[in-house]
Formats: sequence, structure tokens, C-alpha cells
Amino acid sequence: MTDLRALRADFPILEREVNGHQLVYLDSAATTQKPQSVLDAMDDYYRFHNANVHRGAHTLAVEATEMYEGARAKVAGFIGAETDQLVFTRGTTTALNYIAYGWGLNHLKAGDKILVTVMEHHANLVPWQLISRYTGAELVYLELNDDLTVDVSSLDQILTDDIAIIAFSGMSNVTGALGPIDVLTDAARSVGAISVLDGAQLVPHTPVDVTELGVDFLAFSAHKMLGPTGIGALWGRAERLEEMEPTEGGGEMINTVDRHSSTWAPVPHKFEAGTPPIAEAVGFGAAVDYLDAVGMDVIAAHEGELTAIALERLSEIPDLTIYGPKDITKRGGAVSFELGDVHPHDIATILDQDGIAVRAGHHCAKPLMKYLNIPATARASFYLYNVPEEVDALVESLHKARKLFGLT
Repeated sequence: MTDLRALRADFPILEREVNGHQLVYLDSAATTQKPQSVLDAMDDYYRFHNANVHRGAHTLAVEATEMYEGARAKVAGFIGAETDQLVFTRGTTTALNYIAYGWGLNHLKAGDKILVTVMEHHANLVPWQLISRYTGAELVYLELNDDLTVDVSSLDQILTDDIAIIAFSGMSNVTGALGPIDVLTDAARSVGAISVLDGAQLVPHTPVDVTELGVDFLAFSAHKMLGPTGIGALWGRAERLEEMEPTEGGGEMINTVDRHSSTWAPVPHKFEAGTPPIAEAVGFGAAVDYLDAVGMDVIAAHEGELTAIALERLSEIPDLTIYGPKDITKRGGAVSFELGDVHPHDIATILDQDGIAVRAGHHCAKPLMKYLNIPATARASFYLYNVPEEVDALVESLHKARKLFGLT
């Protein structure tokens, strides 16, 4: 397989032990670990360049501004975007809320419909529920196929001129299922709707070029792609960003301010009120540098091969049910499973005793859990620093869990 094990030395946390065992980190769908280069970049900013941006003429302010805007250019380039179409946000959730409140609140009306899918993360559901309450728009859903990919067979019946927004995930954080991006963006365009892509699980794992995607908006987070928490990005087509109103007011995002009215700064600064997360932006840029150096094609191939190994090995464990596509071409590296009638939290606890970090719960996807008629799953998720030996450790620990809970 595509072997990236040499990269593990770049991640200090992977050297530590947990409960007397070498850490096996299989929770990258929740957040990824950080290479030394990202840690160094943020440390360098705070040690030698710390100042506010866009506000000062002194040397530190100029350097900080150059680093901040340089990071914007790197992140924009990573997705094939123009720099002035890339807005820094607090993460995917904030970016989706910006779209919901900045565009939806000002363009939706009673009778409009927002089309989403059953597999969405709460971040791509709750904002639309709130906006529906405020505008009178209605949420409608696409259901799932037996392999838990999105079922688009009913799209012709659902797709009417009342559809104003189609919002969907590029990759499920629960099942790893890839979203039908081309189908849904074409559908949106055919009825004059806008398309909103939750790219939190997509952008970190596969090459993405917004000039080829065809969507109107894309949201993603730094911490899921080797960067720091507290920062993410919203990309939008220039005309869509111009149509949006800012959702936060204050310093930096203004052009003029009078006693009773204000005008806005040009995009992207129109959406970046107050002091931005400068060090985090620098770290985001460093993360993009790291991913670019490895190559997203290489990362995607590595993860695909590792996920195929995991699916094969996990399917050999008695009493274990995997949720999501078995076809590796239809999925990413988030693998959710149940082990008999053992609660996923108990599974995660047992695995943690062996130093293995997985996620357990509803994964902020309660409608999907209800669709599956289960309360929760355990989830192992893979990234560029994982190796086949860690799949072996996971499988061995799950066999131990079976014995512990009397499943043998």
C-alpha cells in the first residue's frame, strides 16, 4: 500500500503512551493531530510577530498582516479558489451558519424549500431548521440507499421550483459515505437553487477544486486537516458572497459608520468582524503546506487502502456490524460499527484501556441514528499518519472486548 509511516515522526503526540500502551489514534474524523511544522509556525508568530492585523503601520503589525493574508492565500489555493472568495470563520459550523443567516435569512420566504439529506451532521441541519422557523421555508429530505449512500432516485419528484437551497455533506462523518456532489449541484442549478457543500470530512481527505465542484458554497475546518481548532473557511462564488449580509458587526468589517447606518468592507473582510484568529490562520496555512507537500492524491490513496484493510478485518469479527458502504469507491475512512449488544461507550472504554482512541456516540447525527434505529455507534477513523498495524491493534482489542462481554 501507499506507505506514509515515515510521516509519523512529524507528529509528537503519536510518540506518547496511553494507559501503558503506545497510542493508537483512530479519531481523526473528530479532530486530527498536528505536525511539528504547524506547532512551530504558531509558536513563531506568537514569539516574534505578535500584533493585530490590518490596523497598524509598525513593523509587527505589517508582519502579522502579511502572515494572516498569506495564510488566506494558501488555504484558497488549496481548494483552487480566488483569495478574495475565502472567508476565515471559526470552523465549518460557523461557516454554515454564515450562509444560513447571511444568505438564507435574506432570500428565503414562506413556501421555499431547503433540501437536505438524512446523513447530515447537525451543523448542516440545525441552522436550516432555525432559518425555516424565521422565514417560513420548509425542510425536505433525501433518504438513503441500503448501503447508506444518498438515494437520489426520488430527486425528480422532489425537485421543483420551490427548492431554494440544496445543502449536503461531501462525506458522512458517521458512515464515510460520499455525497453525490455532481448530481445535487446539477439539480440545484436546474431549478435556480443554491448548493451548499459541507466539506468538513471531504476537503481533508481528497483533492478538491472549487472550479470543478460546481457548488455555490463550501465550508470546512482546519482542525480536521492537521491545523488548529477555532478556525475554518467559507468559500463562496463571488456573486453569492455579495448577495450575503454579514452576520456579525463590529470593527474591521466596515467601510463607513455613521450614527444610524454603516456600509460594509469588501469581501472577504465584510464577514470578519473584530480581531481574527491570527495565530490559528498561520497554523492553518502551515497545515495546508504540509498536506500539499505530501500530496492529496497520495493521502487519498493511502486512506483508501487502509480503509479497505480495516473493512476486511472488521468484517471477520463475529457479532460486529459495520454501517456504511462496503465499496471503497463510495466511501472515506470513517468506519462506524456495533459489537453485539455492547454499548458503544463501553467499547470505546475498553479500547482506551489498550491505548486505542475511537469515538462513540451519535456523532452529531441524530436523524441518521434514528434512521438506523440505533442510539449510537463506535467509530474508527483514519488519516495519513495511520498504519496497518493500528488496524491490527483495533481488531485484537475488539476480540478482547467480545470475551469480556461474553459474546464468545
